[in-house]
Amino acid sequence: MVVLVLLGLNTIQAQQSQQPYFCCDSITYWTDQSQGLTVGLDTTNMIHNPDSMTVYWGVCTGYAGGGICYAGNGISDYFPQVTTSDTIKVGYDVYIYENGVAESCSIEEWLIFDGTNWVLLNMNPTSINEITFNKVNDGKIYDLMGRELKETPIGVPYIKNRKIYIRK
Repeated sequence: MVVLVLLGLNTIQAQQSQQPYFCCDSITYWTDQSQGLTVGLDTTNMIHNPDSMTVYWGVCTGYAGGGICYAGNGISDYFPQVTTSDTIKVGYDVYIYENGVAESCSIEEWLIFDGTNWVLLNMNPTSINEITFNKVNDGKIYDLMGRELKETPIGVPYIKNRKIYIRK
């Protein structure tokens, strides 16, 4: 009986020492532009060979949310509605099954066509420039709404040379 308990404990320890391998970092996708848009999953960097994979695609046209979305599935899919003048959002959900462990990978990216290929639309700022104003002290008088006044008002605030005054 003691042997069975030790055997059970060793089995549990062996199962706990096997860590599942997760593949999300090793998959990407490719695009091909001919007539429409073809997208496909690139699994060439996967180290393990999973038992199975399920892939769902989503492609949306229109950058400001006014476009149309299309769904597809499989290792690759074709979207004939997409044109090279579209700004598109490409996304996939991949479900990878290996040795009874399931992993889910998802990505969404905006793409534009640069004349030759679909490339990432970089939505991060590439530069920040300070806006400078001409600071002219011309003596003109304005009300608090920014409208120019012909005379200095009495008892109400007004602006002159970027400062607020009240004449009594």
